[in-house]
Amino acid sequence: MFAEQGFFQSTVSQIAKEAGVADGTIYLYFKNKDDILVQFFSYKTKQVFARFREEVDRADNTIDKFRNLIRRHLEEFQCDRNMAVVYQAETHQSSRLVEKQIKAMSKMYFDIVSEIIEQGQKEGVIRKDLYLSLVKRFILGAVDEVISTWLHSSSQYDLVSMADPLVELFLKGIGNIGPHNHMLFTGSK
Repeated sequence: MFAEQGFFQSTVSQIAKEAGVADGTIYLYFKNKDDILVQFFSYKTKQVFARFREEVDRADNTIDKFRNLIRRHLEEFQCDRNMAVVYQAETHQSSRLVEKQIKAMSKMYFDIVSEIIEQGQKEGVIRKDLYLSLVKRFILGAVDEVISTWLHSSSQYDLVSMADPLVELFLKGIGNIGPHNHMLFTGSK
């Protein structure tokens, strides 16, 4: 209901009907509609992050860990479009009922990314001169934007197919900086 109609337009009666239960039954499990959303985020967070952790732990090296995380992230949203719609709607609002859950999810994601980046720095496959907080926001922001674009696209395409290009972009960047064009960073024209 939240994905189809939006949180504010959905009613407890509609949710109960969709679930095949009486309105009163909903109140045996949830305080109100807000609590349904909060519990949804808490439940999905545990479920999805367990899968993220499993995929990251399955790999031995930084590149595979990173690739597995991004691929699994996109798979989770592709497999549950309704979750993706609700997540995108709630995380992009200025006043969020699930602020606490969103902060917890971001921290968990940032922790996984930090772990991968730090391992990559030790392995020598990721630069050591990075601002880690900026890198974490760059990665989450890019993945979030790819999901958002997929949700709003008029043509359906395989979201997971964006995983490898994203990882490639993260690891190689967009520049082709060599000795002949060092002036980009010195301010010279």
